[in-house]
Amino acid sequence: MNTSRFTLIALTLLASTAANADVSANLGFASDYYYRGIFQAQSSASGGLDYENGGFYAGTWAADVKDGLEIDGYFGYGGEIGEFGYSVGYTGYFYTGDFDDTYQEINLGGAFGLFALDVAVGEYANFDGPKQDYTYYALSVEKNGFFGKYAGFSQDFSGEYFEAGYSTTVAEIDLGVTLLFNDKELSGDGNSDQALILTIGKSFDLN
Repeated sequence: MNTSRFTLIALTLLASTAANADVSANLGFASDYYYRGIFQAQSSASGGLDYENGGFYAGTWAADVKDGLEIDGYFGYGGEIGEFGYSVGYTGYFYTGDFDDTYQEINLGGAFGLFALDVAVGEYANFDGPKQDYTYYALSVEKNGFFGKYAGFSQDFSGEYFEAGYSTTVAEIDLGVTLLFNDKELSGDGNSDQALILTIGKSFDLN
């Protein structure tokens, strides 16, 4: 699925059912952009558009990375069975320029109480090389804005990281601070990495 096709699907859904759905937008800025423990860019701005209706969700999100843009598209369904929350969906990661190649994955999630487990099973296009398969896993805990996460990769990808932090909302502005530690497989320079990441964001209800 390419970005233009995903955008067309998302716009069609928004136009046909927006009256009965929650539609929102978001803007954000991060002092350093790390994704799944991997450094993407310094001083990264981002923005997104989200649609939700009866457990179904779809959206798109973009951020500036080194030498281009990351443009994501996603959709899926989430619900609850008693106190157990679950979700299943698809995410595609697309890039302008030569920063990286396309990732496409199936996302599975479960949550109970303070704890959540997320798993992604995906494929990396890998430019002119052979396609690579990967599994991403993350176990997280959150309470009153404080959070911690241990996560990593298997199959053709490897590496692990840990992050902890705090997020809150002040005067409708989302603020966050995260301390991240990754291993040498994810740092990209042969050494483990540490980062203190500051984020600020704002969400807008478009209904």
